[in-house]
Amino acid sequence: MFEAEERGNPLLERVKFAAIFASNLDEFFMIRVAGIQRKVAAGVAVRGPDGRTPVEQLNAVRAKSQVALDRHAAVITNDLLPGLAAGGIEIVPYESLSDQQREAVTRRFVREIFPILTPQAIDRGRRFPHVSNRSLNLIVSLHLPEGTRFARIKIPATLPRFIPVTNGPGSSDARPVVFTWLEQVVAANLGRLFAGAEIIASYPFHVTRDSDIELDEDGGDDDEVNLKTVMRESIAQRAFGPVVRLLIDRTMPDDIRDWLVEHLSATEDDLYTVDGPLATDGLWDLVSIDRPDLKDGALAPAPVPGLSAIPGQQPDDIFASIRERDILIHHPYQSFGAVVDFLRAAAGDPDVVAIKQTLYRIGGDSPLIPSLIEARDDDTQVAVLVELKARFDEESNISWAEELERHGVHVAYGLTGLKTHCKATLVVRREPSGLRRYVHLATGNYNASTARVYEDFGYLTAREDIGADVSDLFNVLTGFAQQDVYRSIWVAPRALRQELLAAIDREIDAHRQHGNGQLVFKVNALVDRLVIRALYRASRAGVKIGLIVRGACSLRPGVAGWSDNIRVISVIGRFLEHSRIYAFGNRGESRVYLGSADLMERNLDHRVEVVFPVEDPHWANEIRDEIVPAYFRDTVNAWELGSDGRYVRIEPSPDEAPFDVHSWLITRYKIPTDWMLTSATRSGPRQVPLPETG
Repeated sequence: MFEAEERGNPLLERVKFAAIFASNLDEFFMIRVAGIQRKVAAGVAVRGPDGRTPVEQLNAVRAKSQVALDRHAAVITNDLLPGLAAGGIEIVPYESLSDQQREAVTRRFVREIFPILTPQAIDRGRRFPHVSNRSLNLIVSLHLPEGTRFARIKIPATLPRFIPVTNGPGSSDARPVVFTWLEQVVAANLGRLFAGAEIIASYPFHVTRDSDIELDEDGGDDDEVNLKTVMRESIAQRAFGPVVRLLIDRTMPDDIRDWLVEHLSATEDDLYTVDGPLATDGLWDLVSIDRPDLKDGALAPAPVPGLSAIPGQQPDDIFASIRERDILIHHPYQSFGAVVDFLRAAAGDPDVVAIKQTLYRIGGDSPLIPSLIEARDDDTQVAVLVELKARFDEESNISWAEELERHGVHVAYGLTGLKTHCKATLVVRREPSGLRRYVHLATGNYNASTARVYEDFGYLTAREDIGADVSDLFNVLTGFAQQDVYRSIWVAPRALRQELLAAIDREIDAHRQHGNGQLVFKVNALVDRLVIRALYRASRAGVKIGLIVRGACSLRPGVAGWSDNIRVISVIGRFLEHSRIYAFGNRGESRVYLGSADLMERNLDHRVEVVFPVEDPHWANEIRDEIVPAYFRDTVNAWELGSDGRYVRIEPSPDEAPFDVHSWLITRYKIPTDWMLTSATRSGPRQVPLPETG
């Protein structure tokens, strides 16, 4: 929300963040609130880690959600829309259009909108229609000879939310770009849909349903087919989950509101009122307007030395680069194309005998799939594990899995009861010295779209221990192998938690013997109770702890005698911080790990995750001594968590310039690459600013 309110951000970037907030809040209700409601319905009264019962949790969610919705509506109505108008992009209410503009919009309505709409009357002979999840609708009150009746109109999601009134985004005309709201255009033309009826009024509403899929994975003899079938059936049922939120605007009268609540089988507690537009994830449509002056400057990702495609480069050149030394890739600052190049090189290399890959969130237009298909021939084994249970990507993943299968690629669907969330690629190549394994491990998905905005690391190596580990991992994922302990990598659910807790305990022991103990973790969420207790224990022992947690954090720093030595920051800005870093030790036997796992029970106990060591000392130093300290120096995007559970924005001191870690990293990867290839960082190690007490 702050990013939408922050006037230092370009205007259309603020609009984007307002849309993201709306989308994220929808998902929060669809999954998290729905889960709490199921507990309430089941009569669960056990208090959670926050000390609240499910009923108390729901009450707290409702209160905070209404406040957040009010704040969101205010920034859109009172700030963003006037700001857009001042910048030449006007979103004009339909009733404020001129007669000439209304005529133009009506012609567009008749031509492009009217044929798609389906009026749904509601009376004794026509039951209340199903209202789909996340849909925007109008409830229409009509006067007929037999009395007042209601009807529902669904606003089609296939249509743009904003209807052009004058010149469109691509026009060379210097006049302002003018739009009006789609639902208001529909409301103004209801007489065409209900001919002969008197339209009394219409009111928008937005429905959110329980969309969490709970699978029964106890299949029969053909578990893979069953899982795919169960997923298809479950996806179809998602649209029919119970209502968890009904969003209306303040114009809806109480009697119509009550009637709507009853017919949706909702309750008063599911009702939220907004003083402004509904379903504002539709603001994304405005972000596509070609106004670079209202957006962040375009980021051209830097090439990856030794890996990014060079005209005339042969596949062996890429593998030779990886053999020479490990390669670290930092997205979005460096190109995801480097990963694509690696896979393409493997697909086109006659010496490659096997390619194996895990795919979690692939995206709609993956550049990796053609390479996997190309690689499949009589001499190359290609095996892909596609996670069908990746929430809200299920349909896309099923389609990609079937596409791969049609071309002869062996596709597996993961382990029963677990999501395969790790990101791993294994390439086996025949070389003069024998078979050699090349591995890519990552903190983020193999998704070219999100790699442009999500901050993540990828790591390419030909080290034998990691290659052997990843080979064993794929045997577990695609076969019946059972393995808990690996040579170098930590794997959930069997061993990652134990390895992580043991590493924290080793840091405590080392600190007691030698001092200078330090732990620095960067994660998306920290809510696992056992890990939090271990971090408290380390803090009490005197170990300095720095945590970068983008999302939920159940740990409280700065509590006297308990967490004095822990500092927690959250960095929220242009790019979504997605990488996971686990760094142990201030000096001496320090180790840096990267991985796919957050510090949550679901990641540590219910998913297949991989946390892997950064074996190359140069890259370990780069992450620990340069990149991580830069996050703690940020005074533009960083917020610090206090012992009261509240975040306070970190401001630069009066005598220092603001420091933006995102801008710093953009510049860093565009400078000459000598620092990327030398064995030591240019400026020497930096200290992470941690609490001085304890």
